[in-house]
Amino acid sequence: MEFKDYKDVYIFIEQRDGVLADISLELLGKGREIADKTHSKLIAFLLGSKIKGLTNVLVAGGADEVLFVDDACLEHYITEQYVQAAYHIISSKKPNIILIGATSIGRDLAPRLAARLHTGLTADCTKLEVEEDGSLFSTRPAFGGNLMATIISPDNRPQMSTVRPGVFKKLEQDSKRQGKIEEVKVQFDRNKFKVELVEVKKAEVSKKKIEDAKILVSGGRGVGKDNFPTLSVLAETIGPNTTVSGSRAVVDAKIIDQSRQVGQTGKTVHPDVYFALGISGAIQHVAGMEESEFIIAINKDKFAPIFSVADLGIVGDVNKIVPLLIDAIKDAKAKK
Repeated sequence: MEFKDYKDVYIFIEQRDGVLADISLELLGKGREIADKTHSKLIAFLLGSKIKGLTNVLVAGGADEVLFVDDACLEHYITEQYVQAAYHIISSKKPNIILIGATSIGRDLAPRLAARLHTGLTADCTKLEVEEDGSLFSTRPAFGGNLMATIISPDNRPQMSTVRPGVFKKLEQDSKRQGKIEEVKVQFDRNKFKVELVEVKKAEVSKKKIEDAKILVSGGRGVGKDNFPTLSVLAETIGPNTTVSGSRAVVDAKIIDQSRQVGQTGKTVHPDVYFALGISGAIQHVAGMEESEFIIAINKDKFAPIFSVADLGIVGDVNKIVPLLIDAIKDAKAKK
């Protein structure tokens, strides 16, 4: 089946209170790669209220064009309003590929938009590949993360995927890039606005997000509940931009919160240094951290799969080695 009328790569740009979501900038980076390979344009579409000032950042981040809808009814995310605005853009432009972040907003918007466009959607992807003819190959965890499924959409356009945050890297901002910026006017069907936002309450986040950390001290089943606090001591000893995370096993054991889980059912991270402490290295966990710049693994099982992805491996009892590591770091700092 030919889809010659469908072209270009479109990225939904998520923003909250005028702040761009990291995932959107990450998707611009990947979208730039896809657009270049398919000889097409990369177009960002941005919805919100008083958001025109964000458009130049998107051009600098890789977009060839930015389409934005600026309307008071889009100040906060409400499903119907956003779907109407997105559908207005997509149905008139006929893109070949649409990428949306797999956030709480993206996971709500994408399936509803796909339904109105009568096309398919591959959700929660961790890998994207494309052929020169524009065919998209979207890879995501399946069967509880026990295997990776690559999904194509040969019979429908546009091809749509939501992508997990942290999978791809942002491009460096290039202030010299030139791009077209266009405001799109939407005639909303307000009779379909059935939900009213009464109040916004923001939760206080006291801990650093693991996606933002430069160094991650990550613990698994091998650390154990009683010894897990030692990982916090190690993180504090290493210094700023270091935080604690863990595998699914320690989340299931209620040792740490699910928001600090690394892996297919948690977060995807790529810090400068990743400590895998007492983590066996199941494929589900490795998928969430294998792009880290430098991986240090400590495990008493010399055949643990984690060593196959580690840059530095230590075979031994993690609960004996970590205190020694803390002392060594303190000594090194004291000598400076």
